[in-house]
Amino acid sequence: MGTPQTKQKRLKLVIDVSGSMYRFNNYDGRLDREMEAVVLVMEAFQGHEGRIQYDIVGHSGESHNITFIDHKNPPADNKQRLDIIKTMHAHSQFCVSGDNTLEATQSAIASLSQEDCDEAIVVILSDANLERYGIPPEMFARAMNSNPRVNAYAIFIGSLGDQASRLTSKLPAGRSFVCLDLKNIPQILQQIFAASVLNTQ
Repeated sequence: MGTPQTKQKRLKLVIDVSGSMYRFNNYDGRLDREMEAVVLVMEAFQGHEGRIQYDIVGHSGESHNITFIDHKNPPADNKQRLDIIKTMHAHSQFCVSGDNTLEATQSAIASLSQEDCDEAIVVILSDANLERYGIPPEMFARAMNSNPRVNAYAIFIGSLGDQASRLTSKLPAGRSFVCLDLKNIPQILQQIFAASVLNTQ
């Protein structure tokens, strides 16, 4: 039966709102897919705030920690969810170029590791464009494994050529996914949360 959950589970979704997400959206729909994934997370956890608390933070060339949702104040209705999506889109459209994936990953894991929770999960959504900014896969892998109290996963929702699959092959086994087809996002999230979050509903 397992041990009854006495503390809340904590999820931090780290999203890529860099300029490349907007710039390449017409090429492979990466920003559209990311916004769809964010809507999915918001809708899935509505009404479960007593067991699951989540933050959604973004990163771009401007910052590694842009708060879109704080776990203390999740969106209550469709209007608030739409406002969050609009803010994400606008930031990606107008922000300066650059990448803070590494810093955002480290920051999210470090902050969750300090919390007293039943389980801590960080999910990083990215366009896999790390090579352009000189970030080797090994460095990203170290960031994902930086604290044993936090389970970190990466979902790559954009790829120029085979860059996402090449990056995934160098990251911890079972902790990274390539998702270029929108319909696979719920399945991947289900896989990540299967043993914890979604089974608590």
